[in-house]
Amino acid sequence: MNKLIVALDVETVKEARELVARLREHAGMFKIGSQLFTAAGPDFVREIAGAGGRVFLDLKFHDIPHTVASAGREAVRLGVSIFNVHAAGGGEMMRRTVEAARETAAREGVTCPSVIAVTVLTSADPATLAETGLTNTPEAQVVQLARLAASCGMDGVVSSPHEVAPVRAAVAQKDFLLVTPGVRPLHAAHDDQKRVMTPGEAVRAGASYLVIGRAIINAPDPTRAAAEILAEMRQAEAAI
Repeated sequence: MNKLIVALDVETVKEARELVARLREHAGMFKIGSQLFTAAGPDFVREIAGAGGRVFLDLKFHDIPHTVASAGREAVRLGVSIFNVHAAGGGEMMRRTVEAARETAAREGVTCPSVIAVTVLTSADPATLAETGLTNTPEAQVVQLARLAASCGMDGVVSSPHEVAPVRAAVAQKDFLLVTPGVRPLHAAHDDQKRVMTPGEAVRAGASYLVIGRAIINAPDPTRAAAEILAEMRQAEAAI
C-alpha cells in the first residue's frame, strides 16, 4: 500500500491538475483541503476521483450532528476515499456521521470511504490547548479523542506522528487508521507545524498514511521530491 498522501494546498485548479499529472505515479492519494475546495468546489473532487485518483477530503467537518452527518452523505457521493470530522464535535456527531456514510454507500452501491476524526492539530502545543481551556497535554488529548473516536465506530484519526505510538497502545483495533500530517524531510522547514517527524520516523512509529504538502509541492522538482520521500518511506517499511 502506498502510504503517501500529497496535499494539494494550492490556489487554483490549474496548479492542482498539473501536480496531479506530475505526481500520480508517486502519490497513493491526494488531499483536497479547505483552500482548494473553497476555490474549486466539489466538481474538482469528482474530477480526480472519476479519473481513478484517490482523494482524502480534508474539510474537518465540525457542526451539530445532523449537519455533519448530511455532509458525510455528500462526501460519499463525491467518491472520496477518506473524509474527516473534528473529534471535538463529540460522540453523537461521530456516530451519526459514520452511520450516515455507511447507509448511503450501501444504498447507492458504492464503496464507503474511511471516516476519520481530527484530534489535535499539528500546529497546536500546550499553550494552544490552554488558550481554549484544555489542561491536557497534546498527547493526552489526542489519546482521549482517539479512544472516543474508536468507540464511536470511526475508522481512524488524524494526529501528529508523535502521538502514533500512544494511540496504537490505547486503541486495540488493529486496522485503526492513523493519518499523520506534520511530516517533514530533514532538509525541509517546519513552517507552522510544531509536532513533526521525518517520513521514515513516522512510518516506523506506525503511521498508516503520511500527509505531505509543502515539502513536495513547493520543491524545485516536485516529482523528484515525492520520489525521494516515497523511497525513504518504503525503506523504513522494509526495516520494520
